[in-house]
Amino acid sequence: MAVRPRLRRQFCRTLVRMTSEDSLAAQTAPGNEDLDSPRFARVQGKLLHWFGGNRRDLPWRRSRDPYQILVSEVMLQQTQVDRVLPYYRAFLDRFPTAAALAAAPTADVIRTWSGLGYNRRAVNLQRTARYVVDEEDGVFPRDVDALRRLPGIGPYTAGAIACFAFEQDVAFIDTNMRRVLHRLFVGVDVPAPQVPDRTVIAIAERALPPGLGWDWNQGLIEFGALHCTSRKPACVVCPLQPECRAFPAIQGVLAAARATPRPRREPAFAGSNRFYRGRIIAALRDLPGGVQSSGIDLRSLGPLVRPDFRDEHVPWLSSVIDGLARDGLARIAEECPPYDAGTGEGGGSARVKVRLP
Repeated sequence: MAVRPRLRRQFCRTLVRMTSEDSLAAQTAPGNEDLDSPRFARVQGKLLHWFGGNRRDLPWRRSRDPYQILVSEVMLQQTQVDRVLPYYRAFLDRFPTAAALAAAPTADVIRTWSGLGYNRRAVNLQRTARYVVDEEDGVFPRDVDALRRLPGIGPYTAGAIACFAFEQDVAFIDTNMRRVLHRLFVGVDVPAPQVPDRTVIAIAERALPPGLGWDWNQGLIEFGALHCTSRKPACVVCPLQPECRAFPAIQGVLAAARATPRPRREPAFAGSNRFYRGRIIAALRDLPGGVQSSGIDLRSLGPLVRPDFRDEHVPWLSSVIDGLARDGLARIAEECPPYDAGTGEGGGSARVKVRLP
């Protein structure tokens, strides 16, 4: 296939940045890497062969249902596979279809999600299901651009649904895929990537083997999760070692990073509003049935959220709950009458009742 010189030069400039001057000079030499390079074919063959022998039997890999793929992808955001597995099965048992999820009370969705964290993901997932049911007649779009128009769906999730549910040859990247492609085709990615995501996406599009998009993208994810990990890649036994632009430099860089002592800092999460948002949702979820429907006032809720709760914390608690309500994670069950000025600081807010949506 003939390649226009200008396109070839542009691709080479974005594809082949390395840390050392010698490596950089070697990679940018004329004709070293172009769009017809057999190196891509070698990488494709080796990675697909590795995936064939090392793939995990995950339930979402046995499905081509776009709803089930969506549920898995949302759950896997910021959560490890082993932790997701029991929640994935339980969630689909409770909400087996997009229509079932759309029709469910949001409070039930949040309770079923309990333990996975980042509860906003559950609310956004239901929002997507309701849009599909109400606006798409219950049928998920197949086109990536149409999937991007669904609420709560970003570039990665749209690509994942198009590829894993409809087996389309679509290029997209998550953290694992980005790391593998960067190391293979660009070079060392620590302490920071050498190229922006748009360049990695261009590489992903070029590396995608026609007709094998499902296997290739699943293989990239699996390879990054199990073999080419962020801190301890198995370079010594890596089948892609001869093709990897990060090897052997990556081993020295990672070893130096591990040897550098890091200052110990207290986690920013503990005591933050995000921390207390989770505590509030957990407290609302565990209320007795009658109280769950009517709501709980803030002075009664406060001690369930933080042991040191005092009356002066009422305005703070009210502001955190306002944020939960805006995100669809809580509902104000009873507002203080506008003519009631309340008594003491935060008196009006204290009369507000809150419950799960």
